[in-house]
Amino acid sequence: MTTDTHDVDRSTDLSQPLDRLGPDETLKYNSDYLRGSIDQGLLDRITGGVKFEDNKLMKFHGIYQQDDRDIRDERRRQKLEPAYTFMVRVRLPAGVCTPEQWLKIDALARAHGGDQIRLTTRQTFQFHWVVKEDLRPTIQGLHEVLLDTIAACGDDARTVMATANPEDSAVHAEVAVLSKQLSDHVIPRTRAYHEIWYGEQKVATSEEQEPLYGKTYLPRKFKIGFVVPPSNDIDVYSQDLGFIAVSGANGLEGFNVTIGGGMGRTDNEPRTYPRLGDVIGFIAKDRLLAAADAIISVQRDFGNRKERARARFKYTVDDKGVEWVKAEIERRMGAPFEPTRPFEFTSNGDVYGWQRTDNGRFNYTLFIENGRIIDRPGKPLLEAIRAIAHIHRGKFRLTPNQNLIVADVEAGDRAGIDAILAEHGLAENGRTSALRLNSMACVAMPTCPLAMAEAERYLPDLIGRLETLLAAHGLADEPITMRMTGCPNGCARPYVAEIAFTGRAPGKYNLYIGGGFHGERLNRLYRENIGEPAILEILGEMLGRYARERAAGEHFGDFVMRSGYFAEPA
Repeated sequence: MTTDTHDVDRSTDLSQPLDRLGPDETLKYNSDYLRGSIDQGLLDRITGGVKFEDNKLMKFHGIYQQDDRDIRDERRRQKLEPAYTFMVRVRLPAGVCTPEQWLKIDALARAHGGDQIRLTTRQTFQFHWVVKEDLRPTIQGLHEVLLDTIAACGDDARTVMATANPEDSAVHAEVAVLSKQLSDHVIPRTRAYHEIWYGEQKVATSEEQEPLYGKTYLPRKFKIGFVVPPSNDIDVYSQDLGFIAVSGANGLEGFNVTIGGGMGRTDNEPRTYPRLGDVIGFIAKDRLLAAADAIISVQRDFGNRKERARARFKYTVDDKGVEWVKAEIERRMGAPFEPTRPFEFTSNGDVYGWQRTDNGRFNYTLFIENGRIIDRPGKPLLEAIRAIAHIHRGKFRLTPNQNLIVADVEAGDRAGIDAILAEHGLAENGRTSALRLNSMACVAMPTCPLAMAEAERYLPDLIGRLETLLAAHGLADEPITMRMTGCPNGCARPYVAEIAFTGRAPGKYNLYIGGGFHGERLNRLYRENIGEPAILEILGEMLGRYARERAAGEHFGDFVMRSGYFAEPA
């Protein structure tokens, strides 16, 4: 943890009466700065789980309690408790890690995480299947290579994202450094994490322990990301707070700032919705921390703490109004925003294979379908990347699209990496369809408690059937963004995809179409609660029309929005 302090205007009274707070807010207030009874619960061997309240608090520590839903009903019939395990998420600003850190992640996955690693849509690692008694060894193992899980989940500013461009420039490198600096700046200051997981001595607590967050932290999760145009790989408009890099003759000058993005929604609840962020102006790069503190503090003080479904920053922005929120941010920053600087996005996908960087080295982007790294027959992915980590002298970068960049490779080291990829059946980027390369899915079944349908385990098969349709229409090489989640919460950022599915029930999905190719436009609901036969029929007709009627260079999302699929304009 860093020791810098937060210089934030705390003039707004945060001490709301407890009877005006929702249950989660009261829980946080009474938690002794996220300690709760987690320490005692970890010692309880009668159950594989933890108390309801401690499960909520453990999210701030980067940990979610889950259970194996494939066997949940059988265990219920046998009068057994659910097969509890835990998901552990690493805090990894900008998705950058060293080979040494990768080898530790690999070892922990083999020891405690079911021999698999997941790369998330926020550029970090997740372990699944971690049993309760392995939580401390896992977190302490991460600590050995200077990694932690602080604020990877919970009502706080989560892992900070940054564009992972395989061509890598000085601007990208500086933005990655700034994202790490900001992440360290906004993580909670409570010593609870060190006491519970590292065994450090408990210290006295006070309001000064959390100068940015206070006793109730934020009303909901708060997502931050940096993006370097023309790539919008982090989907900056989906972030609560986004920083769009602006460069000049002397390199990085500052950032255009976006506020109020967010993907989550609740089915049959029109007061919840996905929202794209608003660009509110430009800041010089030396104003970064002041701007972040001011924006986070506005959400802290004015976010909805009574109705959790309406507690994200996007609702604060809509309820108060963009101009009001902007003025309040400026007041707290002590300076106005400058006018927005020009920028342009052209895609939000990854560029695969070898790319030469500005410094004369090379990066290799490896496609990791839905971010799942596991050894399969004929394709031992976990083993292959471990072999690369043993010889690699640069860094690894996780992308916002769940892929992996072997970064900063000397020209003479390329052959060794190519040999490992070929030996393990992974030299296939050029043989993977454009649709699959631009797809993404959340974990969903069997571990996510919110999932109503499959995602990660089903999307590859659905894409295989759609690839046949694309080939029949001459569209095999056409990039189309497709995303699937097991519920409406939007972890794979489905609402900005050209084609998206959100789970409603086993085998049933809502179908959304018409998102912008580079994340600049929300898609729209086209059909509700449909299964695979209807999906293939609907998309087969659309893809046929697209092949016949599209304009030169027109993306699929743009085509469907102008082609009469919706009765009223967007």
